[in-house]
Amino acid sequence: MAEFLQLVFSGLTVGAVYALVALGFTLVYNASDVINFAQGDFVMIGGMGTVFLMAAGLALPVAALIAILAAVLVGLLLHRLAIEPARGASPVSLIMITIGASIFIKGVAQLVFDKQFHSLPAFSGSTPIALGGATLLPQSFWVIGGMLVLVLGLWLFLERTLIGKAVLATAANRLAAKLVGINVTVVLALAFGLSAAIGAIGGILVTPITLTRYDVGTLFALKGFAAAMVGGMGNPIGAVVGGLLIGLMEAFGAGYVSSTYKDAVAFVAILVVLLVMPQGLFGRRAVERV
Repeated sequence: MAEFLQLVFSGLTVGAVYALVALGFTLVYNASDVINFAQGDFVMIGGMGTVFLMAAGLALPVAALIAILAAVLVGLLLHRLAIEPARGASPVSLIMITIGASIFIKGVAQLVFDKQFHSLPAFSGSTPIALGGATLLPQSFWVIGGMLVLVLGLWLFLERTLIGKAVLATAANRLAAKLVGINVTVVLALAFGLSAAIGAIGGILVTPITLTRYDVGTLFALKGFAAAMVGGMGNPIGAVVGGLLIGLMEAFGAGYVSSTYKDAVAFVAILVVLLVMPQGLFGRRAVERV
């Protein structure tokens, strides 16, 4: 039982980060129909940026804030310089653009940072907390709690603010949004900026538990994409559930089968979803009028 609980705690912790990455995928996809494979690099920017800013002498809150703002700037530049000029291109072309942008971000990160692994000090100490015979790091509460706060904040933003409703309107029908006076370009830029901030926060929260490096974004992007697919691409609740499920499957696969195949779990999950339930757990079937 203790081993089972330990795997649950581990899976929920890492799954919360996958959920945040999947949430970024969902936000951009809903607003622009773009699957942004550079989403994982925002996680890297948050973690690496905070590490190096703290090494320069800044306090953790200040370093984290600057790292988040840097990620938002990169997200806005990605939209302005890569996505907006290619507006109207095929979905495959847009995906290739985001993959190219991800490679470019990694190259710049090598120059700005380095190729070494780095970590951050735990926010509330590193003394494990015993629960039911298993142990849980205090940082896990920050990761899971941060995910819940971000999900709630995003829901309130979308449902209770005028700008949030403009994002929803753009996601529902871009042409209709334009006709009622919504600046679609600004809304799309906002979606990219918000997704970058969400990813960066996830990177900052998880770096004290898992090491970060310039290229960690690739794996986060793939697993976040898998989480979004499992939950149903475009559904925020599905993104959260999918992320937690992928995390739990990874943990139990590593604990009861072999850690060698841990990273393959997300890809197996994608294949199963595509074969059995292509729309995902919470996705809706597309209906097209002809």
